[in-house]
Amino acid sequence: MQYTSLGATGLRVSVAGLGCGGNSRLGLGRGKSEAQAIKLVHAALELGVTFFDTAETYGTEAVLGKALAAAPRERVVISSKSHILDDRGNPLPSAAVVRNLERSLERLSTDHIDVFHLHAVPPRHYDYALEELAPALLREKQRGKIRHLGITETPPRDPDQAMLTRALDDPCWEVVMLAFHMMNQRARQTVFPRTQAQGVGTLLMFVVRNIFSRASALHAQLAQLAHAGKVPPALGHDTDPLDFLIREGGASSVIDAAYRFARHEPGADVILFGTSEEAHLRANVASILKPPLATPAVDKLRALFGHLRGVGLDLPDYLRGPGASPAF
Repeated sequence: MQYTSLGATGLRVSVAGLGCGGNSRLGLGRGKSEAQAIKLVHAALELGVTFFDTAETYGTEAVLGKALAAAPRERVVISSKSHILDDRGNPLPSAAVVRNLERSLERLSTDHIDVFHLHAVPPRHYDYALEELAPALLREKQRGKIRHLGITETPPRDPDQAMLTRALDDPCWEVVMLAFHMMNQRARQTVFPRTQAQGVGTLLMFVVRNIFSRASALHAQLAQLAHAGKVPPALGHDTDPLDFLIREGGASSVIDAAYRFARHEPGADVILFGTSEEAHLRANVASILKPPLATPAVDKLRALFGHLRGVGLDLPDYLRGPGASPAF
């Protein structure tokens, strides 16, 4: 495993972070048992993964707490989150967010959370998050229940990263979670230069989504983009449009290329990935630990897709239908 500093927090973290949400949710979203989910976390620990990201919304805090019980607390870094809106889209009072923190601590069976985020903050609610919720959580930080305060964006509904652009003006946020991938590179201009200059830690999500894991999704997206004149027409009907990543980039697959592209982007600290299978876990970690893609392939990715906005930012299945949280 490779390790890095998470911004200026002082936390030393694995560059590969196990995400406990998404469609897989440690396998619980795929019909796996709690025992199988715990075994998956243990496999990640054996590979040297020390960063684990969960949230109340994911329903995996309790199983993660059980899985990490045998690991020395100082050797793992736990990230969790509280939503800021109720089911009707109204802002939660600060007392409710603090209660969410308390429940997360209970479910995780720990006395502190290393990075606690306000989850999927929409741009229109940023002022409320800053003025009402952050002060309450900073008081909990003084009590030792939080080590560092973070904030995460809502990528499908904020493709221009308006919320993070504002949040980086305010020093209370020590860590940010954002979407970044081969066809969604906006953070290169809007986020990474500032996080590097200010010592803000970065957690990258959406690195691999359906657009790279399902050929049909990639073809449909590229056809749409080509029709709109946003990518060269040839990409709209090419049966293997990203084969240059293998031929020129040295990747073993599109997914391998996606992880390596994100991992070696200047400003990227932790690459988050989710899975329900140990073999998949090992393959993802192996890709994240590989050297960068060849420069010509990276340059081509930037030239082809660097201008795109909001591409490939699909929500997990459980957040799409009726009853889904309005924050996402």
